[in-house]
Amino acid sequence: MQTLLLDQELWDLTVDTAGNIAVASNPYSQAQDAASAIRTFEGEVFYDTTLGIPYFTQILGYAPPTSLMKAYFNSSALTVPGVTKAQTFITSWQDRVLQGQVQIQNEDGQVSATGF
Repeated sequence: MQTLLLDQELWDLTVDTAGNIAVASNPYSQAQDAASAIRTFEGEVFYDTTLGIPYFTQILGYAPPTSLMKAYFNSSALTVPGVTKAQTFITSWQDRVLQGQVQIQNEDGQVSATGF
């Protein structure tokens, strides 16, 4: 499975050495898709409003325990096709900005990670 490669700092499209839009392959593409799933707000995906994390109703402004947030993050990561295991780590939580990493294992046993 391939996906458009996103710059890890800006979370925006990036180009390859030839100047074309860069593409990521498995297992990194699945880790990136898992990170995108974690960044998705509940109701944001117009074709399936059940996808996403309930940031507005249960996280933002509520200061939930990190165990609850990790449970939501892991659950969202597992919605990516081919991902069989997911583990998230919160690396920073300062000034209302949360940063972390998601590590996934796919059905072929490959492991990859990326930040969110």
